[in-house]
Amino acid sequence: MLQDFTDVQLINPTCDLHSEFIDLVAEYQKTGEYRLFDQNFLTLIQENFAAYIQYLEDNSKGIDLKPGFVPATTFWLVMQSKVILGESRLRHWLVPTLEHRGGHIGYMIRPLQKGKGYGTKILSMTLEKARNMGLSRVLLTCNQDNLASARVIQKNQGKLTSEGLLENSDKIISRYWIDL
Repeated sequence: MLQDFTDVQLINPTCDLHSEFIDLVAEYQKTGEYRLFDQNFLTLIQENFAAYIQYLEDNSKGIDLKPGFVPATTFWLVMQSKVILGESRLRHWLVPTLEHRGGHIGYMIRPLQKGKGYGTKILSMTLEKARNMGLSRVLLTCNQDNLASARVIQKNQGKLTSEGLLENSDKIISRYWIDL
């Protein structure tokens, strides 16, 4: 069955979806995937959500970046303007560490919404944002054993260009380029 995406949109994070975002984080915590959220951010999300949203906006503008970090714009994939299905981050350019792992775009779909086509959709919509930003090609990476992510990238015209060991690990990282 084909998924109907007519009520799905990619938006900038907003304080209006505070309780929905808290539910998303709780869903990740229940599945043991909470490692996706830095403890400092978890505290900020719970105690001062407006400051978290401001942090995301500042990050997009390159304000107060940590050394070695690049500006990154965060988007939320929402259904009916009220249910957060996932999140993507579009890094404005690459530094050597991102060329190895991370790439231009990272994305995640909340655990209970996986396997419904939303990964392919969020990446497609984020690629459009990258195109509008003026990027002509983007790099995406995933663990070699993350077959679901590899399929999402390939469905969005990703071409596997290299693989390599992750530092201090036995994990192999796959690197895909997508021409925009």
